[in-house]
Amino acid sequence: MSDAFTTRTLRIATGHREVVHDLTEDCASFLNEVAAGRDGLLNVFTPHATTGVAVLETGSGSDDDLLATLHTLLPADDRWQHRHGSPGHGRDHVLPALVPPHATLPVIDGRMALGTWQSVCLVDTNKDNPERQVRLSFLG
Repeated sequence: MSDAFTTRTLRIATGHREVVHDLTEDCASFLNEVAAGRDGLLNVFTPHATTGVAVLETGSGSDDDLLATLHTLLPADDRWQHRHGSPGHGRDHVLPALVPPHATLPVIDGRMALGTWQSVCLVDTNKDNPERQVRLSFLG
């Protein structure tokens, strides 16, 4: 593809549970189509007030550890001023301050330059919205 900037929106079904959803394969597939061996930047952005994007190891318990840490830092109780939705939902609106809604990753020769154990993940603690969007943008 010859465009210097290309974007795609993914729709991710997160269900009605807290989740760390691995986006690495989706990102790699997108880059395979649009980067064609080029260098550049991949921006991963989630346009929601209650989700974030994290780069971390998955499959070894780190994803569950992240959710447990978020429970410690942001308890799902009635302390939050933002009170609509399920109990403790106000914490979901604080999440993006700790897990930002975006990540920008280097792309070398059409591939993400991630470390050996790094994955790109959508973090969603909001059980009220079962479907999310993630925008992938490549700037070559």
